[in-house]
Formats: sequence, structure tokens, C-alpha cells
Amino acid sequence: MSIEDIILSHDRRGISALRGYLPSHFCDEAASFILDNCGDNNGTALITTGFFILSAQAPETDGPPGAVALAKALHFLGFDVVYVTDKYTTPLLTSDIVGQDRVLEFPITDHRSSRQFAQHLLAEVQPSILISIERCGLCGNRRYLNMAGKDITEYTAKIDYLFLDRENTLGLGDGGNEIGMGNLARHIPGVDTLPDDPARTTVSKLVIASVSNWAGYGLVTALSRLSGHNLLPSVEREKEIISDMVVRGAVDGVSAERKCAVDNFDLEQNAWALTQLHKLLKADMTT
Repeated sequence: MSIEDIILSHDRRGISALRGYLPSHFCDEAASFILDNCGDNNGTALITTGFFILSAQAPETDGPPGAVALAKALHFLGFDVVYVTDKYTTPLLTSDIVGQDRVLEFPITDHRSSRQFAQHLLAEVQPSILISIERCGLCGNRRYLNMAGKDITEYTAKIDYLFLDRENTLGLGDGGNEIGMGNLARHIPGVDTLPDDPARTTVSKLVIASVSNWAGYGLVTALSRLSGHNLLPSVEREKEIISDMVVRGAVDGVSAERKCAVDNFDLEQNAWALTQLHKLLKADMTT
């Protein structure tokens, strides 16, 4: 079984129908792309995440745990990490979870002000690589829509402006409405269970999965192969992070309930992908 086989298993949304439009080993390509953009001094990785659940008026559990896993792996590889999110997800990225990494709040404001803020932030951080994991992307009408097609623009910072017209970007998503899904925007409406008006923001490399956290773990698995070290979090640590984020207000993104679950997978069901990726790495590193 490949990384892609694992992270696209248990597909409840139909995202795996898009697999044929991407390279067969898209996780390996994305990992190599990260290392190719590390620069002479490895530089800084900017990671954005956070998706607002309208019916719960809260951020979801999918995205931030995967972002944290990516950050830990990138630290091992020599990168500094800066998180960027908005006011709804900032409370999930506390120092006991992200360590000493900076967490920058992107304001929820109009397009012009958002573009200016993005320009200033990029000039300050000068990221070697920008990664978005489970972050809603602008649709064709320059609005933000959730999987039900409901408008969440007033709750979503326009972080897309960090990614526009840049060549060092990655997007990770599971539903067709995230930053990066612009790469497949003409194919997404052809899948009945995916949005008719998908996100239009494109990225240099796209990773898809049944759950966006799993996309993050898949990318960490590919980085582990390149480094020769298992950089994945343990299953126990993943459960701890999800539980801690629920205490801080996160909800399950499908049920909108404040419970320890991710996209309606309970902690044990959700742990399947990470467990399989650990097994895959163990097999790779013992052959």
C-alpha cells in the first residue's frame, strides 16, 4: 500500500475521484518540493490552517493537528515555522502545543486590506515555503463557502492573498473548497459529492486525502523517507492534541459537535491512517 492509498482510504466525500488528475506519488513530489525550496539556511515555513464551522460557531478539529505534525517534521529538517490563522483558530495553537513558534493572526477584513496585510507579512517573514492545510479558499465569486454551500466569508480571513502568484506553495485538503483546490477546479464539480463552486486558489503542489490531517501525515511520511527518520507523531500524541483542542473550543467538522472526533471519525477510527503510515515507514526502514 502506498502513502496515497492510505490517506485516501475510508473516503466519505468522494475526494478520491480526483486522484487520477494528480501525480501518482503526489506526497513524495510535495516532500521533495519542500526540500528543494529550503534555501541555503533552510529558512522559514509558513503554515496556515483553521476552518470555521458555521453551525457551531467554532473552528474544527481537522487541520490544526496536521499543521502541528508538519511543523514538528519541518523543525527536524532545519526550518523555522510560523503559523498564520485567524481569531477563531488562534486559541487552538497554544504554546503547549506549538512550542515557541510564532502564531500570527490574519485579520478578517476586506479584500484590499487583506492584500496589503499579506504583502507586509510576506515581507516580514520571507517564507521559503508556504503550506495550507484545511483552510477554506476563495470561490469564483470571491466568497468563502463551506461544504454545504453556505457563505462563511464573514468568519474567514482572506489568507489566500499569501498564496496568490507565488511559486513556493503547497495546499492540503479533503473537500474541494480549500486553498490549493484551484489546481483541480474544473474537475471538482464533476464529482456529485464535491462543491459545484470549488475554491479557485492554486498552489505549486497539491495533496488530497479523505481527512486533511491525514494529508499532513502523508506528507510527513514522505519527508521521513527523504530524511531517513520517522518524523510522524505517535498515535497517543495525536489523540492528546485533538483532545486538547476540543477543550479549547474545537468541534468535529461534520457533526459540528464538541467531541473528540475528526470529520465524524472517532479517535480510534481516525488513528487508523496514522497507524498504517507508521507501519509503512517501519517496513521501508527495515528493508
